[in-house]
Amino acid sequence: MSGHARFDRRRLLRFGAFGALSAVGAGAALFELVDHSVLPGHQELITLLGDCDVPAPAETFAPPGPSESGTFASEARRTTVGYTIAYPPGHGPGDALPLVVAMHGFGANHTDALPSSPAEALALRTSDGALPPMAMVAADGGGGYWHAHPHDDPLGMVLHELVPLCQARGLGVPPAKVGAIGVSMGGYGVLNLAEHAPDLIAAVAAISPAVWTTFAEVQGANPGAFSSASEFAANDVVTRVHVLDTVPVRVASGLDDPFHPGVEALVRVLPAGAEVDIRKGCHDGEFFASAQPAALSFLGRHLT
Repeated sequence: MSGHARFDRRRLLRFGAFGALSAVGAGAALFELVDHSVLPGHQELITLLGDCDVPAPAETFAPPGPSESGTFASEARRTTVGYTIAYPPGHGPGDALPLVVAMHGFGANHTDALPSSPAEALALRTSDGALPPMAMVAADGGGGYWHAHPHDDPLGMVLHELVPLCQARGLGVPPAKVGAIGVSMGGYGVLNLAEHAPDLIAAVAAISPAVWTTFAEVQGANPGAFSSASEFAANDVVTRVHVLDTVPVRVASGLDDPFHPGVEALVRVLPAGAEVDIRKGCHDGEFFASAQPAALSFLGRHLT
């Protein structure tokens, strides 16, 4: 589509959407407020304009391997936590394998941490071919943005309960390190995990990470994410990114993602050699799915 044609389409949609208000100028002003996320509706608007469209990945899957799900009483989270361990095609319980920790987004849980189920993700055939054999684990982290709160510590749960549970099954056993992948809140979470435990993490892949740069931004968007300014500072993945100097990092995010300013700030200070994929797209399932194959390939290269 030419630039002129795109302008005409966007102009038509803008004025058509706001009807008579546009004719007197009020609609144009309203559009600008929505377009800059001052008023609700930004995501719906850019979807209508086609700014969220991304090329659909040509995904094929091998028959997935087995999965096992269960629960454990988490001292760190002070609750019962559900988890799923998935194995790659041709493998199963009892096999010694590299391990990937998958961290879910806000409102999700261990069953839907990624665009594909853990078992399907491991069976994905990417442009590089089949993924190398590795296991994947996901667990319920709640909505607390994968860091320690006064009465809930999902990060501690991963480090001190979930990973040891997997290591007892022969997965990610030292001296081997562990990979980490996450989407949205989970994308932030895997960066925070790597910054708190760089000696554990072999590589980290963050898809559309939900990154804020100030505590004030958090308070305006999700007050439950961090309970205090000091809690935010202790888990600020931008200011603490120097810890990742020895950890391979991949970050993918869309240009129309509402977290784009935070991701830009992160990318500016990432260690040299970090793999960055910033392109057209939004904070939605379509972009998440488009970024998943490259993220898994990246982890596979660094785990095997």
